[in-house]
Amino acid sequence: MARAFLFVLDSFGIGGAPDATDFGDDGADTLGHIAEFCAAGAGDRAGLREGPLALPNMAALGLLHAAKLANGRLPAGMELPERVFGVYGAASEISRGKDTPSGHWEIAGTPVTFDWGYFPTESDAFPPELVDAICREGDVPGILGNCHASGTDIIARHGEEHMLTGKPICYTSSDSVFQIAAHEHSFGLERLLAFCETVRRLLDDYNIGRVIARPFVGTTCKDFVRTGNRRDYSVLPPEPTLLDRLTGAGRTVHAVGKIADIFAHQGIGRLIKANGNTALFDATLRAMDEAEDGDLVFTNFVDFDMLYGHRRDVPGYAAALEAFDQRLPDLDRTLKPGDIVILTADHGCDPTWRGTDHTRERVPVLVFGPGVRTRSIGVLRSFADIGETVAKHLGLEPGLHGRSFL
Repeated sequence: MARAFLFVLDSFGIGGAPDATDFGDDGADTLGHIAEFCAAGAGDRAGLREGPLALPNMAALGLLHAAKLANGRLPAGMELPERVFGVYGAASEISRGKDTPSGHWEIAGTPVTFDWGYFPTESDAFPPELVDAICREGDVPGILGNCHASGTDIIARHGEEHMLTGKPICYTSSDSVFQIAAHEHSFGLERLLAFCETVRRLLDDYNIGRVIARPFVGTTCKDFVRTGNRRDYSVLPPEPTLLDRLTGAGRTVHAVGKIADIFAHQGIGRLIKANGNTALFDATLRAMDEAEDGDLVFTNFVDFDMLYGHRRDVPGYAAALEAFDQRLPDLDRTLKPGDIVILTADHGCDPTWRGTDHTRERVPVLVFGPGVRTRSIGVLRSFADIGETVAKHLGLEPGLHGRSFL
């Protein structure tokens, strides 16, 4: 029996979404603009990287060809490979959001066909009755923030006051999300996680997708830094996902990184936590070694989005992509006959775009493994085709959404 390895490069969009205008993202292209900036020297950073974007391994898997399928052009300054190895294409999202749960759930065969709840951008983000309930049931003297904000900025702005008053820092973004930052020591990590569980319950009537715990350490605004103890509290997917189907069939889903949180820990057989792309890659390799026939290893590489996309850091994003690309041969060496690897993304987060939010884009779909023959699959109509491909590869019956491209 085969195994499958599904890896999401969080926010690595390739432009060209047919409905990008509806999201204010017409022209957004995470890969294309990073490549353009790097080719023009705007992706250089002393001691980090310089020159055109170099992703030879992903290019050999069809990344550049996938980008052209998605938006009609090749990324600037990147060298085309002599040959492509594996199946390549692009995928459009049909879910009604450009957020992490929508993207991942659709990848796992369950598109989001309803509208999430969102908080207003003007004045206070959270209604008074919600703030009152949070303070009362969460046993805090008040909250700080109450606005749309960048996580690092709002911690720098309110972190010292938070440590003095015990008021958690609460903020949101254009996603359906309620984020809570608190100091790991002065407020307490376990207290923060319990507080997030309370807020998660209070937000169910608002149809908010996620509550995110954002713990940090440090003593002043000059040295505050978020830790790796982030935790996402998501609502349950609207129907069974690929993960549930695999678990129901007696298979093991090895969830690496924040995958378990995204799926509200439903359909997860084994939870593997790690902090940062390097540690996530190492943990993934170990999970691949331990996976048995019929299993799925599902990893989210969060740094691309969290550290570079939202912070609009082109050199950082480029360097992270190049570091990931250099490690792809390590994946290849772990594969057995019958295995497949799928590299994809859940949305875009163009670091050259206005604002600090996700961008609506198509995503790459790169498939390789022993016996996988080279061909283009064109542009898939839904991310759900990815999940159905995994399902077919692992011998499951077809689901309700999507169609396998194998």
